[in-house]
Amino acid sequence: METISGMQEYQSKIGEGQSFLLFVKTDNCSVCEGLRPQVEAFENDYQLPFYLVNAARISELAGQLMLFTAPVVLLFRQGKEIHRFARFVPIEELRRRLDELEGSLNV
Repeated sequence: METISGMQEYQSKIGEGQSFLLFVKTDNCSVCEGLRPQVEAFENDYQLPFYLVNAARISELAGQLMLFTAPVVLLFRQGKEIHRFARFVPIEELRRRLDELEGSLNV
């Protein structure tokens, strides 16, 4: 997962109209650390990029995306949020949504 380290970098991804997965974590979050390797394991199965952001370090992003907990997994299609998983992420549901998103890219 490539790390997004600033608000401008995030806005650039959105501005490009990309489809991508955004994994949002925060400091000292054991649920985040447990979920991250499970999500990263999917990365090689999909063409779309996976990005990581630490909401504790980019609080402006947390505010813009209205993030009230962590971890959060966001799926974007053409720069628009299409699905959000927060706190406890059902892995099979995430896989299904990623399959749908990937399928829409190949149409």
